[in-house]
Amino acid sequence: MARGERIAIGSIGVGMVVLAMKGSAWWLTGSAALFSDALETTVNVAAGVIALGALRVAATPADANHPYGHDKAEFFAAVIEGVLIVGAALSIFHHAWMVWNEPRPLAHPLEGIGINVVATLLNGGWAALLLRVGRRLNSPALVADGHHLLADVVTSCGVTLGVGLVVLTGFLPLDPLLAAATGVYVLFAGMQVISSSVGGLMDAAPSAEVIQRIRALVAESAEGALEAHDLRMRYAGRLTFLQFDLVVPGTMTVAASHAICDRIEATLKAEMNNLEIIIHVEPEAKAKQHGVPVL
Repeated sequence: MARGERIAIGSIGVGMVVLAMKGSAWWLTGSAALFSDALETTVNVAAGVIALGALRVAATPADANHPYGHDKAEFFAAVIEGVLIVGAALSIFHHAWMVWNEPRPLAHPLEGIGINVVATLLNGGWAALLLRVGRRLNSPALVADGHHLLADVVTSCGVTLGVGLVVLTGFLPLDPLLAAATGVYVLFAGMQVISSSVGGLMDAAPSAEVIQRIRALVAESAEGALEAHDLRMRYAGRLTFLQFDLVVPGTMTVAASHAICDRIEATLKAEMNNLEIIIHVEPEAKAKQHGVPVL
């Protein structure tokens, strides 16, 4: 089993433990804010299951129907997770409105706050692990799950502080107001996850910094060629696809031009993992006098 899949299974287990703790905190207190926190954790568990399924599909080798592999399955998982987060935000708004219309004092607030603090610390540690491993493996599903957990940690801190203020001040409307504020934050987080995932599905280019570094490496390693132009890049899950035209002298042999291509590929892959490269060699008559000049 790949490390990404083991991490996803761990996320499900951690999510269920945290859900039980936060659900207990809400049940003890009856707080709308703690309800919103527990509901977001419900989405965490569902997202973990989705991420696990996406990772297993993405790990499936390329076949006749999918010659470029199945890595984009992770983007579908991230979009679904974003939709779930938005749905959780809407449910939070609904519950906050109900409690606003019928405010009631909190029961056993100190016990509920204590349980929520422990659950938040557990979530924070796991979120840091997910982000670190997800970035190392170039896994959109794990990174999306990590950002979602991190958002959960931030909202949990705010919720805990707010419930404490309700206890200290006795101002009951603060509880549904805090729940609504949490819902706004959750809604924003869900829209961000959807936006970044749709970019991957639409073959968006990597960041400007990555593209600039690629151009510099091509220029440094293409000695013997004249220029590289029409450079295009896109990312799909853990894979990044790069293709460009390499202009060489018309008298250069196939073997010599192939050696340049090998050198460029070796240089790029030494710095970037999971990079798929296609280079089209052209004679100098095809030069466009733009693109990447060879150093």
